[in-house]
Amino acid sequence: MSRTAFRTCPLCEATCGLELTVEDDGAVTRVRGDEQDVFSHGYVCPKALSLPQLHDDPDRLRTPLRRNDAGELEPCTWEQALAAIDAGLRGVQERGGRDAVALYIGNPSVHNLSAPLYGRVLAKALGSRNVYSASTVDQYPKQLASALLFGGGLTVAVPDLDRTDHLLLLGANPLVSNGSLMTAPDVRGRLRAIQRRGGRVVVVDPRRSRTAEVADEHLPIRPGGDALLLAAMAATLFAERLVRPGRLTPHLSGLDELRELLQPFTPELVAPAVGIDAATIRRLARELAAAERAVVYGRMGTTTQTFGTTASWLIDVLNVLTGNLDEPGGAMFPLPATGGANVRGTPGSGRGARVGRWASRVRGLEEVFGELPVACLAEEIETPGEGQVRALITLAGNPVVSTPNSARLDAALASLDFVVSLDLYVTETSRHADVILPAPSPLERSHYDIALYGFAVRNVANYSPPLLPLPAGLQDEWRTLLALTGIVTGQGPAIDVDALDDFVALELVRRDAADPSSPVAGRDPQQLLAALAPRRGPERLLDAMLRTGPYGDHFGAAPGGLSLAALEAAPHGIDLGPLEPRLPAALRTASGTVELAPQRVVADLPRLEQALAEAEAEAGGAERPMVLVGRRDLRSNNSWMHNLPLLAGGPGRCTALLHPDDAARLGLRDGAPVRVRSRVGEIELPAQLDDGIMPGVVSIPHGWGHGVDGVGWRRAAAAGGVNANLLADELLVDPLSGNAVLNGIPVALAPVAVEPVGSAG
Repeated sequence: MSRTAFRTCPLCEATCGLELTVEDDGAVTRVRGDEQDVFSHGYVCPKALSLPQLHDDPDRLRTPLRRNDAGELEPCTWEQALAAIDAGLRGVQERGGRDAVALYIGNPSVHNLSAPLYGRVLAKALGSRNVYSASTVDQYPKQLASALLFGGGLTVAVPDLDRTDHLLLLGANPLVSNGSLMTAPDVRGRLRAIQRRGGRVVVVDPRRSRTAEVADEHLPIRPGGDALLLAAMAATLFAERLVRPGRLTPHLSGLDELRELLQPFTPELVAPAVGIDAATIRRLARELAAAERAVVYGRMGTTTQTFGTTASWLIDVLNVLTGNLDEPGGAMFPLPATGGANVRGTPGSGRGARVGRWASRVRGLEEVFGELPVACLAEEIETPGEGQVRALITLAGNPVVSTPNSARLDAALASLDFVVSLDLYVTETSRHADVILPAPSPLERSHYDIALYGFAVRNVANYSPPLLPLPAGLQDEWRTLLALTGIVTGQGPAIDVDALDDFVALELVRRDAADPSSPVAGRDPQQLLAALAPRRGPERLLDAMLRTGPYGDHFGAAPGGLSLAALEAAPHGIDLGPLEPRLPAALRTASGTVELAPQRVVADLPRLEQALAEAEAEAGGAERPMVLVGRRDLRSNNSWMHNLPLLAGGPGRCTALLHPDDAARLGLRDGAPVRVRSRVGEIELPAQLDDGIMPGVVSIPHGWGHGVDGVGWRRAAAAGGVNANLLADELLVDPLSGNAVLNGIPVALAPVAVEPVGSAG
């Protein structure tokens, strides 16, 4: 006999609904899209189909590992693993203080229910300034710009794809990424719907991506030029009197200052620097202003560059100037069922962005949202002195592959006194661990996209209970995180996890009861906690957040409102409706306005002017160096899906994509090996010629290169490929956010000499 189960896919940001066939023995024999899902309506991508392979992967860890006296990782009990962690971390903290232990949180943590809820508990308990995450090689420039404009790093405006008439995308390839800071299943279908209703899709990207291929227009741009292009478009709107903020006008500050700041960036001056002529720049601005409903959206190509925060700021500046911020069909603010910082507190006012509260010890890079840039982690490990990092905890992260100058970080991790990893595999990073703690497979744990629904193009909620029971030898991830919390706070490895979980849940409801803006303000926290019984763990916290959220039942005060029980009764999810205008209530800036000229950005604009001047000086001079950009693949999500046959099969995808003209100039042939060298390293991989990429640009995908000693995913190790982040320069960062620069890195290319067969003698 078999049964049918429904759940949300946890493998990327699209949050697609799945229909799974499960046999009596627990085998999942079929995966397809859930046609009744309120958000994805049956859409599914290849990643979801690989879920059974991930669950059954023989290389996936199912028991803790610890390093023995011979230096090898061997299976052990949970008691032995936690005792080793307690001894190792306690020794480092006693010698070097709390800052001597660093924490790195990886990308898979966001596709999880336990990690966002209990990972923050661990981070707070650790009390270290050395907290890092994959966010500083990804989206923090966008979140920082949003915080400066709107007052909160999670108050991010997303494209209202289902109602817009004009979509301008920069550095984004959502047909492959499935959306990013834009949770949207079936982006291809949504873009086609824009075109069917007479709208227009324009893509600005150095490469003719899959998204560009279906767009109405593709404009190649020199990597790193997005901020200049956006500034010139905004300057055009001012110069041609096309600025019409509309309803938001009374809620804006800095509009006149903005006009003055952007005057130097005329289309004529910017055009040579970005590779797009002045007439086209003006046309882009006019089309944006003329569309009834339009929106500008940018992603990795705009954030992982030296002007990442400025480009992200200018995207929303354009949305404001054209009257498309917080309007249907424009850039809007989701209202997730679990609420958030822009729901709590006094509507329309707050403290604004708080960043730079401390800085990294060696280079002085500033803290953003409680984290330091991961680009400085290696130097914080290598450099002696007070606060030197001597131990590392990694949560579902592989920074040895995912962060800049990977070779330097790899060597630095080998020098640490102690490393503990919570991971599914022995990876390039966790191979350095003294203890590795396994996590359940996605089919063995519950799921709710507590983070991703904050970026969704439609307000929805969908909960998935565990599909399969936990096998012997594994424990729930939230229990592991709380056990680590007990260890880092000095309570030892035998802490009562249930008691600590009770404390965490009580603190959550106590905070709500003490908040005058909460629907449960003034109520007894103990009674609220009792009303959540018998739930515990992430389900208890999620239920509390849903019930006090904007659609919640308010613990009985709003009958018929949302609760976890309501989601359990709705396996295809609950549709909470399209995005609605939320300003000014969602603002949390000190002024209570959208602050269009935040001082942090204004102070950095001379650097953008300097870049424009340098580009003008280069025009007509020596040939520009080749520059490196990344590349996404639909069958991959960073470095952690290359061990699955369904996703890793087929022709090699780790290639150096470049224009035939560059190949001819450099003596390179299609399919032949090419050496790519940057300031920090070099790699060799096959060349792939394509006239869809801009001359002067080479594109290499991220996340490959698993063939190193000690890695435990055998298929990935045999798949070939190289790690592109061996070329990324850890000294190149966006100075406003500290985010690593992974696009626009200067590189040199040369053919690799291949010895003729039989020449050795």
